[in-house]
Amino acid sequence: MSPLEAFFVDTAVQVHFIVMGSGSAATFVQRFIPFLLFLELPLYILIIAGIFRYPLRPRPITATTLGYRPTVTCIITCYSEGDRVIGTVRTLLEQLYAGHVEILPVIDGADRNRDTLDAAHRAARLAGDYERREVRVIPKSPRGGRVSALNTGLQHARGDIVLAADADTSFDNDMLDRAVSHFADGSVVAVSATLRVRNRTAAWVTRFQALEYLLSMQSTRTGLAAFNAINNISGAFGLFRRDFLQRIGGWHTGTAEDLDLTLRIQQYIRRVPGLRIAYEPYAIGLTDAPESFGELLRQRLRWEGDLYYTYVRRHSRGLTPAMRGWRNLILTLWYGLLFQLVMPFMIVGYTGYLFMAFPAHQIAASLFVVYVVYVVITLILYSVVIGWLSERPGEDLRLVPLLPFYPAYAFVMRIWSAVAILAEIVAKTHETTSMAPWWVVRRRRDNP
Repeated sequence: MSPLEAFFVDTAVQVHFIVMGSGSAATFVQRFIPFLLFLELPLYILIIAGIFRYPLRPRPITATTLGYRPTVTCIITCYSEGDRVIGTVRTLLEQLYAGHVEILPVIDGADRNRDTLDAAHRAARLAGDYERREVRVIPKSPRGGRVSALNTGLQHARGDIVLAADADTSFDNDMLDRAVSHFADGSVVAVSATLRVRNRTAAWVTRFQALEYLLSMQSTRTGLAAFNAINNISGAFGLFRRDFLQRIGGWHTGTAEDLDLTLRIQQYIRRVPGLRIAYEPYAIGLTDAPESFGELLRQRLRWEGDLYYTYVRRHSRGLTPAMRGWRNLILTLWYGLLFQLVMPFMIVGYTGYLFMAFPAHQIAASLFVVYVVYVVITLILYSVVIGWLSERPGEDLRLVPLLPFYPAYAFVMRIWSAVAILAEIVAKTHETTSMAPWWVVRRRRDNP
């Protein structure tokens, strides 16, 4: 028997021991199981239960059928998108929504971004072909960053409802109809919606991100929304009552402005009971995901570091029952801090311990059993999403071949999360963000 054959035989034996509950590798897996049972499975069960609370088919009620047609202002933050802003504006002009739509492309650093400014002006001329649509281009100079552009748009907004969007995001034509319908309920102050990957077929890495958006974002928000516990209103796509947004001071300078705003809204709702954040899973925005693995890692370095910065550096004092209420506090600590900030380091620790404490064939057997567990969880969650939630089942079914490999992708992303969080703890990487000039972020640091 060759060494390789002997390795596989020993591994198979260890898998048998693990399944039967004996052996040192089985001991490791038994230590891992409580970690899975008490930290992850309850969250998946909560999300699936929330998804099941939504009806089998998309809600038939829209703003048009309700006769609710407030003016909507769409603030598009633009910096260096060039002609892509035309596509974003066009998808807003083509909305089926019967009310008036005001579109404000805010060109940050307009003096240096002539290409984007000229593209926005060309897009504005398209408004003449549509009824109840207008486009007003707002040049902004000097550059102040994403938050500065959003607040500038808010100052110019005339609509009762404000949509905040990125210049590289496009929308399904029933998006406003579906999202705005929630504001007919006077208790709704904001609506979170669904982002999908537009360039999903561009590369293997965009396909995995398409699956990630489906399983980790759309499903999670749908599940949490059923319990009035939306964890984030995406910065690339969210809607708000204008008067409410002005009342709480708009967006605050710094990174992860979307999570910061969501946390502040939740704290306000705690002080003024009866208000809520709604979620519309069938209001769809599409965005381009990174097409190379290196670009994806750079994006997540910013995303994951910003999570630590926002939860720990900016909002740690607000993580109390008095500020958030017990339900939101538990979900924030569980999903926001434990699941997103602590668990990456637990995964690194468990993996490191495995490689230091066991021989190769036991490591392979343990990883095999753990991997199979996560494949099963992925298949269950995917099946629920496809059967109960997806508005594009044909497209989403094309992702089936990725399912056996998704836990490996998720594992790599978790390891990278630990790297990103550690970088933020040590080097304050949020201060080097591309979302705003350094002097704007520094001013926020000096004046928290």
